[in-house]
Amino acid sequence: MASPRMIGNIIAIAAIAVAIAAIAVVWRPAIATIDPPAPQSFDSALVKRGRDLAAIGNCSSCHTLRGEKDFAGGVAVPTPFGTVYSSNITPDPETGIGRWSEAAFRRAMQSGIDRDGRHLYPTFPYDHFTNVSDQDNRALYAYLMTRQPAHAPARENQLSFPFNQRVLVAGWKLLFLRHGTYQVDPEQSAEWNHGAYLVEGLAHCGSCHTPRNALGAEKARVPFAGADVDNWHAYAINNQSPAPVPWNAEALFEYLRRGWHSEHGVARGPMAEVVRNLSEVPASDVRAIATYMADMFGAPTAERKRRGDELLAQAGSRSPQAPPANGNAAGASLYAATCAPCHAAGRAPPYGGIDLALSTALSAPDARNAANIVLSGIRPEQGEASPIMPGFADSMSDDQIAALLNYLRAQFSHRPPWTDVTGTVRDARRTQTVSLPNPPADTTQRDKP
Repeated sequence: MASPRMIGNIIAIAAIAVAIAAIAVVWRPAIATIDPPAPQSFDSALVKRGRDLAAIGNCSSCHTLRGEKDFAGGVAVPTPFGTVYSSNITPDPETGIGRWSEAAFRRAMQSGIDRDGRHLYPTFPYDHFTNVSDQDNRALYAYLMTRQPAHAPARENQLSFPFNQRVLVAGWKLLFLRHGTYQVDPEQSAEWNHGAYLVEGLAHCGSCHTPRNALGAEKARVPFAGADVDNWHAYAINNQSPAPVPWNAEALFEYLRRGWHSEHGVARGPMAEVVRNLSEVPASDVRAIATYMADMFGAPTAERKRRGDELLAQAGSRSPQAPPANGNAAGASLYAATCAPCHAAGRAPPYGGIDLALSTALSAPDARNAANIVLSGIRPEQGEASPIMPGFADSMSDDQIAALLNYLRAQFSHRPPWTDVTGTVRDARRTQTVSLPNPPADTTQRDKP
């Protein structure tokens, strides 16, 4: 029988082992600083590819604050645990990454650890970036290190205890961070595999379109099943998609390339910035993404395809004087006055409004996206033939917009009525300023290799 002293020694050894293991999990060494490399030291072709990759990763949306310098950080990222502010990723030597080596940058991307050895919060989606190749990280590094430096000290995160303790991030990584999850599928085409690499890696589509668990990690069992983000609903982009007409690879390519599609509608909210960036990258990258995502949507059932074909056959034949749906005379009147002149005029986008029976927003699980669109409208893209729609935040009350939305849901979708639409509109009005996407970054700086 073990003596009390022996038991005490065993407990002490076990405690030391646990402490050593905890330190091994939490502690990471700092990586030495370097002198900021000269921009001309980077190969121009590498910088150009890095520009495209930064656009695919939508880096400017999270790292460029409205009205401030490109990539200077400070963008608020709300989470259930508080607000995290994005960092300065310009080559400023004091407040940015100017003294980071390529190895330090690669570690941040693949392991979520900064140059000083601190664990980064997973609002920076390194759970996807761990799939990015060393070659592409090199190109991204070259691009960022040739941007205009911006002196912009980091803003303090607004996280309550214990979520402000970065040691918890190490535990989160043990539970949820997996390296090397992207694997080439030899049964698929090169284009499909390239799309999978981009979607599951740098493009990090699942960060918005996959629901999350109580600890903020993506629910791996239901990828692309839809989630709420930045006061919008990111639709399911799998076989649960609410789109009235099934998506295919060609429609996805056109939508991602120009921001709208006549059978599906216009990109709004956070997605508007995504497609704005994708419009600047090689078409081959966008087509690969579309090919992979079309496979994630899956082939539609015969019934769903039949219904979609019916809607397309009827498109453009809507009456501007549709009868009141469910006795909603107020909604019918508002539709005839404000929606029908564009949406029932028989003109295809971008010169007319989408046939509302094709609108994903009106077939969505809740009214949030439709409310945002009615409130803020759709702004035109400078120098392009793009869809445009006025916002009605100043000319309609919450009750009027709710009546209109209830009418549109009943008249143009085959889904059950939404609940508490007035409350949804009221909430959307409070947050519509937050919902609007950042303006395009300064392309005079961004597009120069």
